Amino acid sequence: MRSRSRACLWRMQDVAVITAMALLIALGGEPAIAADDSGTPGGAGLQAASWLATVPYGAVKVVYAVGGGVVGGLAWVMTAGNTDIAKAIWGPTMTGHYIVQPQNLTGDKPLHFMGGSSD
Repeated sequence: MRSRSRACLWRMQDVAVITAMALLIALGGEPAIAADDSGTPGGAGLQAASWLATVPYGAVKVVYAVGGGVVGGLAWVMTAGNTDIAKAIWGPTMTGHYIVQPQNLTGDKPLHFMGGSSD
C-alpha cells in the first residue's frame, strides 16, 4: 500500500517538474549573445567570467522558476482554475534572465532575476 502511494507521489512530482519546464520554455528566456570583443584577452576574460557567474546564478534561477511553476500550478488548482492568480505567480518567477552576459558584468545591461508580470 505504501509503495503505491509513494509511486503516485513520484508521478505527481514528475508531472509538476515537466509542467514547470514546459511553461519555462513556453514563456521563453533570452538567448545567449556573445560579446563582439571575444577575440581580445579582455573579451575572453569577460566571457569566462560570465560563464562562471552563470553556473550558480542559472542553477538558482531554474530552481526558483520551477518552484514558482509548482506554486503557480497549485494556486491554479486551489482557485478552481483562476489563471490570473497562477500567471501572477508564474510571470515574476519564470521570466527574467537565466544567464549572465558580459554586458551584465560591465554594467551596460541590467540583470533581472525576477521578471515582470505577464499583464
